[in-house]
Amino acid sequence: MPDPNGFLRYDRRLPARRPVPVRISDWREVYPPAGEELIREQATRCMDCGIPFCHSDTAGCPLANRIPDWNDLVRTGNWDAAVESLHATNNFPEFTGRLCPAPCEAACVLGLGGQQPVTIKQVEVEIADAAVARDGLRPRPASTPTGRSVAVVGSGPAGLAAAQQLARAGHTVTVYERDDAIGGLLRYGIPDFKLEKQHIDKRLAQLTAEGVRFRTGVEVGVDVTAEQLRAEHDAVLLACGALQGRDTPGTPGRELRGVHQAMAHLVAANRVVAAAGDGRPALATLPDGTPIDAAGKHVVIIGGGDTAADCLGVAHRQGAAGVHQLDLYPQPPTERDPARDPWPTWPWLLRNYPAHEEGGERVFAVAVQEFVDDGTGRVRAVRIAEVTVEKVDGRRIVTPLPGSEREIPADLVLLAIGFEGTEQQPLLAQFGVTRNGRGAIDSGPDWQAADGVFVAGDMHRGASLIVWAIAEGRAAAAAIHAYLGGVGELPAPVDPARQPLAAR
Repeated sequence: MPDPNGFLRYDRRLPARRPVPVRISDWREVYPPAGEELIREQATRCMDCGIPFCHSDTAGCPLANRIPDWNDLVRTGNWDAAVESLHATNNFPEFTGRLCPAPCEAACVLGLGGQQPVTIKQVEVEIADAAVARDGLRPRPASTPTGRSVAVVGSGPAGLAAAQQLARAGHTVTVYERDDAIGGLLRYGIPDFKLEKQHIDKRLAQLTAEGVRFRTGVEVGVDVTAEQLRAEHDAVLLACGALQGRDTPGTPGRELRGVHQAMAHLVAANRVVAAAGDGRPALATLPDGTPIDAAGKHVVIIGGGDTAADCLGVAHRQGAAGVHQLDLYPQPPTERDPARDPWPTWPWLLRNYPAHEEGGERVFAVAVQEFVDDGTGRVRAVRIAEVTVEKVDGRRIVTPLPGSEREIPADLVLLAIGFEGTEQQPLLAQFGVTRNGRGAIDSGPDWQAADGVFVAGDMHRGASLIVWAIAEGRAAAAAIHAYLGGVGELPAPVDPARQPLAAR
């Protein structure tokens, strides 16, 4: 039984972040480990509600994590059982506990009662880290091989979750990754101050011990054809993500040097950090050798979401002279508006990331009118205007306010305005699948995009949350297992048509 007065006795608390002057001098994670006393206190705030919306797949966690169960196990000090309970529904809680924006917390019943929600994410990551400390992520290889083989294309969270589920069911799994290291966006898209790469490496060691094979530097559709994969494997899962960045091709000056997609900056920075960790010097560059480092530069980041905040934190650590982050929309409220976003839907709120307390200036309700040329083909400023934004027949209408234009100095401009879906790439035509209007790949109710070809994660639903990627990877693995005639059923937390609950 939970402590019925826990939320009354304890306020919501998180561990103190590392001091700003210290953390911007390195790439280590912002949050230090929390002490057991703090985590048990915070877990005690969970009420074990009669209807726990926190693990609803429409309002809370699509993985259906048994949040009240493992909260109470932590409260009573039963860490081994908490580890088992958490891993029963989530392959990689050390990733979600660090990276997921926590729709589970937005759906916590305490938020309905005027209290602050339980620190679910923090409890989750402490349980995950406890698992590593206790048994080093003990491998769980299948006892009996099935003799069936599966190719997984893409090594992000969806692909890795599916690979682990299928390997544990006895299938031979090979993961194909076009990059030089496994992990997808976890490896090169997420800065180390949010996710140190040791966590990926420890999980990959577990998957390898469970029989998963990894092939890096292999672009399916180029280095190996779809026909070859079909010949070598009994089923194929496409989990290539949604990496096609949204652009502003109609904005004057877009072609200037110094204007880049945000992911180009993040990937380059992550490669530098990875190389430094190996003792090898490296310079952050684009594929053509163009430097893309923020050191000493005036940086303008266009966008207000997670990717923009990641760019902000990277710019601070690279030594930017100054940073402006531009958001098209007005400044959000600091508290939920029940009329707009009734509980337990995901609320529109001002979200302050750790990077925001490290410096920089946020500017709301503005849009770039022009990237200004310095006379040599390089950007020197952005011309912005204050704007109003309205929706008309489902379309977004942005209207500049007359007389509001001004310039902001800019030596480096980063476009962090979202993603248009999965990239156009040779494997699509070879497998006989096409992008829909959202840039994603549709599937049937059995997760198949073509006969024997399954799709999951961002490639299937568009750019989304890591928790949805893992949920879709697990569900697609269940469908593949059934397709291959596997014994029993694997857990399938979501179906292909499932969408989060949203206010209309």
